[in-house]
Amino acid sequence: MTSLDSVLDKDGVRLTVDDVVATVTLTNPAKRNAQSPALWRALTEAGRALPGSVRVVVLRGEGKSFSAGLDRQAFTPEGFDGEPSFLDMARGPESELDTTIAEYQEAFTWWRRNDIVSVAAVQGHAIGAGFQLALACDLRVVAEDVQFAMRETSLGLVPDLTGTHPLVNLVGYARALEICATGRFVHAEEAERTGLANLVVPADELDAAARDLAAALLAAPRDAVVETKALLSGAVSRGYEEQRIAERAAQGRRLRDLAGITD
Repeated sequence: MTSLDSVLDKDGVRLTVDDVVATVTLTNPAKRNAQSPALWRALTEAGRALPGSVRVVVLRGEGKSFSAGLDRQAFTPEGFDGEPSFLDMARGPESELDTTIAEYQEAFTWWRRNDIVSVAAVQGHAIGAGFQLALACDLRVVAEDVQFAMRETSLGLVPDLTGTHPLVNLVGYARALEICATGRFVHAEEAERTGLANLVVPADELDAAARDLAAALLAAPRDAVVETKALLSGAVSRGYEEQRIAERAAQGRRLRDLAGITD
């Protein structure tokens, strides 16, 4: 890949690659990067199009807001051009609705792959689907003006784009319930204090901070980072003894690899 090779640019999503760092940009600032099924398909395509050499993926949004969430046009009878409206989908068979939601979720799942580390650079509004997209990433660098909110419950819905699991893991059940049930804003200070944000910076320093973090993540050997990420992500579901066993197995693989021993 050449520097800043444009791999994909469609439906409000642009993917560029600069050697081992990829950048996924939401490119509809006029609508505060509101999300749609077409955008979700483009995000899924971006994940599938990542070159195998990529180690870090930075997710950002153009303009003053990272993403204001789902485009409300989805709830109108007309919906989006060429798309079934959400109202029509709700009237269809339950199995088809479940399949459709599962397809939408694919846009939010690949960010946690063990072979990459994903960093969301979040400014302004990150609401609903925007909040869940930021939560889909491994790490979050946020601007001082960030405003997270999970508004689905306030609209009579539930968060269904994979955001509930990381939210509970980061802030705990009680705070996650309170954030979702009230739909209130979470600002930068609270985000950093509760673990939603790894770093808070002035808005004009956000892109530079994300680049610096990406560079720091590249300092260690790739295989060691991949193994460590898998080890840490699996710790959520393992007991203490299970994690001890997983640590030994992972370290054994690393030592054999460093010694040039193949199974």
